[in-house]
Amino acid sequence: MENNRRDFLKMVAAGAATAVPGFARGSQKKEKAGNEPVQKMLPRWRGFNLLDMFTMRSKGDFREDDFRWMRDWGFDFVRLPMCYRLWIEDGDDYKLHEPMLEKLDRAVDLAGKYGLHVSLNFHRGPGYSVNREFAEPHNLWKDAEPLKAFCYHWQMMAKRYSGISKDKLSFDLINEPPSIGNRMSRADHERVVRTTVKAIREINPDRIVIADGMSYGNVPAPELADLGIGQSTRAYQPMFISHYGASWVNSKNYPEPAWPGHGWDRKRLEQHYKKWADLAKKGVGVHCGEGGAYNRTPHNVVLAWLRDVLEILTAHGIGLAVWNLRGSFGIVDSGRKDVEYEDFHGHKLDRKLLELLQEF
Repeated sequence: MENNRRDFLKMVAAGAATAVPGFARGSQKKEKAGNEPVQKMLPRWRGFNLLDMFTMRSKGDFREDDFRWMRDWGFDFVRLPMCYRLWIEDGDDYKLHEPMLEKLDRAVDLAGKYGLHVSLNFHRGPGYSVNREFAEPHNLWKDAEPLKAFCYHWQMMAKRYSGISKDKLSFDLINEPPSIGNRMSRADHERVVRTTVKAIREINPDRIVIADGMSYGNVPAPELADLGIGQSTRAYQPMFISHYGASWVNSKNYPEPAWPGHGWDRKRLEQHYKKWADLAKKGVGVHCGEGGAYNRTPHNVVLAWLRDVLEILTAHGIGLAVWNLRGSFGIVDSGRKDVEYEDFHGHKLDRKLLELLQEF
């Protein structure tokens, strides 16, 4: 059974490689002629996050339609934020629950079937998560035991998907490390990343590995430039646009969204991303693994702000994955009250947001 599964994964990967010519097939039309983008180490991946393994309550029931629709709309990338506690049993970090891992196999298979590069991300890993639904008993950034377990799980993933090429699958180590402070120093972050990358490369020497920026994806780590990994930023600034009305952040004092407004404009946004362009100049691949705006922000504000974000990222050669496909940040069933939705296979499609994303 195990050999059959491995053979199937290899077949899917090989088939996808011929089905979608060109590793980075996103539109480049927003890049000015003669102005080479800074970031050329990674493809300018464009797509979405799928949240079917995102929390401890998730069921792992990925829907084939999601992968098909992304392909049909011209996107080439899917990021899977995952909670490691879904595939362990009895709270034992080393006791694996195979049925949930088989659901992940299915998602990887579907990405290959539809020609999408799939990025596996630990949204929760041993010792750390930005999600507050569960308090990890140890600190990944300070304690030896969670780092040992973290490396164990990434090596498990490396072995499980060793037959799939780096062009089709990458590893995004841990979602949004915290700000430098009590939980983590810059040296702690560097040590955890270097240790984990070494563990992965013992199994998959050429696997693409990505580290999210510190301060929840906003601060790059140039000290890792020699490591040969990519780094991931976010498209959530300013927060009063991206997270207006969101219950999981302290948004009650956010001003009414406006773009430009409240001290933010195109120039300030360009300055925000300059540090990521500077990182790319050091030879580091840069991608934006999450972005978008919650459904309480007026739609016209979202479209105006996101156009500036996309123009800036594209000029630097940086791709974007919107936080979700379906749901409050997405283009399908987003629950916005000021959108004229289009009926799409029984779902509500935000055609204007989709077309904006397709431009880039």
